[in-house]
Amino acid sequence: MYEYKGKHLIIIGAGLLQVPVIKVANTLGIKTIVTDYNENAPGMKIADYPVVISTRDVDGTVRIMKEMSQKIKIDGVITVGTDASMTVAAVANALGLPGIKFENAEAASNKIKMRERLRVHNVPIPDFYKVWSFQDLTNAAKKLGYPFVIKPADNMGARGVMKIENEVMLEAGFLNAKRGSPSGELIAEQYMDGPELSIDALIYNDQIYITGVADRLIEREPYFIEVGHVLPSALPEDILNQGIEVFKQGIRALGINIGAAKGDIKITKEGAKVGEIAARLSGGFMSAYTFPYATGINLMHNAIDIALGYPPHNLVPTRNAVAIEKALIPEPGIVEDIVGIEEAYAINGFKELFLHVKIGDEVNEPKSNVEKAGNFIVVRDTREEAWETVKKVEQVLKIKTTKKEDKLSWDEIRHRAREKFNRTCYACAICNGVECKGKIPGVGGIGNGMAFVRNYEDLQKVFIITETITEVKEIDTTVDFFGYKLELPVLAAPVAGCDINMGGKISELEYDIELLKGCLEGGTIGFVGDGAPQELYKTGIQAIEKCNGFGGLIMKPRSDEKEIFKRIELATEKGIKFLGMDIDGAAFLTMEISNQQVEPKSIEKLRKIIEKSNVPFILKGIMSVSDAKKATETGASAIVVSNHGGRITESHPSSISVLPEIVEAVKGKIKIIFDGGIRTGEDVFKALAIGADFVMIGRPFAVGVMGAGKEGIKVYLNKIKKEFKKIMLLTGCYSITDINKNKVRFKFF
Repeated sequence: MYEYKGKHLIIIGAGLLQVPVIKVANTLGIKTIVTDYNENAPGMKIADYPVVISTRDVDGTVRIMKEMSQKIKIDGVITVGTDASMTVAAVANALGLPGIKFENAEAASNKIKMRERLRVHNVPIPDFYKVWSFQDLTNAAKKLGYPFVIKPADNMGARGVMKIENEVMLEAGFLNAKRGSPSGELIAEQYMDGPELSIDALIYNDQIYITGVADRLIEREPYFIEVGHVLPSALPEDILNQGIEVFKQGIRALGINIGAAKGDIKITKEGAKVGEIAARLSGGFMSAYTFPYATGINLMHNAIDIALGYPPHNLVPTRNAVAIEKALIPEPGIVEDIVGIEEAYAINGFKELFLHVKIGDEVNEPKSNVEKAGNFIVVRDTREEAWETVKKVEQVLKIKTTKKEDKLSWDEIRHRAREKFNRTCYACAICNGVECKGKIPGVGGIGNGMAFVRNYEDLQKVFIITETITEVKEIDTTVDFFGYKLELPVLAAPVAGCDINMGGKISELEYDIELLKGCLEGGTIGFVGDGAPQELYKTGIQAIEKCNGFGGLIMKPRSDEKEIFKRIELATEKGIKFLGMDIDGAAFLTMEISNQQVEPKSIEKLRKIIEKSNVPFILKGIMSVSDAKKATETGASAIVVSNHGGRITESHPSSISVLPEIVEAVKGKIKIIFDGGIRTGEDVFKALAIGADFVMIGRPFAVGVMGAGKEGIKVYLNKIKKEFKKIMLLTGCYSITDINKNKVRFKFF
């Protein structure tokens, strides 16, 4: 037996994954010097000499350990499960302890230096490029092709790692990686498809001992979240040997001749390739938990042996079990309860539970491996039994969350949306068309963008006259929309083209469903669009169908009437409640780009189309008294006074500036919906005071969906409802019918 009693071992890191090695050292009678920036880390409480310093502070740690070595004899230094190999090597080199050279530890810590070293030694790796600037990334994308992966060069735990599927994802991936990198140094590399192995090894006198090979379970693209691992691997022996051999090549190339190494090895169609190699034992509960449970080998004890200069004492398995680690990933929200813990421990094979959250904590969708809510470990004799145990545990062990809707602010939603839009929209604090001028495709106004800008600016020319000497205390904002009661006279405008107009990070179906559900739950109605892709309307109808028909389809004025009738027939079959047409889309740019034929429509053609519909039909895009009067002859139920968000012509006047004359011409003959620059409850009030019956809002609803799905829609609706009720109270309006022209002053020309 080796001599342990009275020896002093430095352990870098005092977190959950370092606690097992500290405990083993304590059991052996070794005095532990444990470092961590967090004085309350669990390992600090069981250390003989806790030292508060960052595990990444190489110089500071070396200085402190040199000082300590003047008072006590230090015999070794080690870390497990955390990216502190450079600190370990620096201390070992400075104090003459067993360890690898600092330059080799650096190569095993920095992904760029690692790739460069492995390439020199002809170790199989993916193609890669250094990235510092966004221009570097665009250049790398051209060389690598899609998909590829971007990641920080100097972090672990999948922080900042993202799969880039197409050009519109470049900026989001770049920003995500930059946030995850302490230095800002990034790497773009070829995407490797195929299963992934996690392999641990101990190294002593250049001899490599493979101690464990597990299957990594990676999910949730475009991020790479390890939802668990299974040990031993189920891959065929020849494949495993191939992966192990590549891992060994990498260990030698990196100069890891003593200590430990962990490798993430991808099995691709071109063969095994190195994903990553680190000069330490693995985290993720493998080296400290699943491997000992499956084999009976105390890997921490053997790693300590090597750190003290001894060869590993016993690597012969005493059992042959299957161990599975699984992550707990609840729905995003506030943790309301954690249930089933006792029931889980009563299940045969359930061994460990690690909870990283408590009641009251907020959990989000994980984007890295350090954002999971918990982990558990099961051990059984066979793989089938182990997976059956996992299923039983997942049925009883639950982290219950509640939606954070009441705490989710509009500013936070805008911030989230900005990332998802991928520069097609900046989700500005003031959505006035200035920042996105000319962005079509995109969300901006056409040409110089001034038609969009005018919509916003002219609404600011409408002033509200308050009236506060009244008896009005309660406010009723409800309104009837063709037999349906709405909580607010606000409709969601159709916004189509998620791929070309909104960054491509969300599918058309997902967008439409979230919009419609948010509107339905928020007390109003959402509309979906037709568009350049011929089959796009089917997506919108499918989304409306999922909301029991509660929504509307706005079609383009296609030249081929058969295409229009096809849409009406399908909408009727699926029980869609409302139909309509963007009649101003007769020369729409995105339709032109896609070679879709559209045309102006005569009164007769519109009558024919509207007769085919058995639900209220809306004509959207009215900007003149002449068109408004003609619309009343078509059989349409409503018109939308709209310049299409400034996306038809840059010379359009604002929608609000033409509303008064249209109201004067057709009020009472047809319902009037106003669309153009509405952003707040006060804006809603202004449009209704001038004579509109309802308003329609587009871009802010898109921001809501992109920022928080249906919850974003509900937050926005609640926001404008509060603003609307406040201004109704300040103007003495109990109900919508009390709002009239006397409440405002305006002059547009």
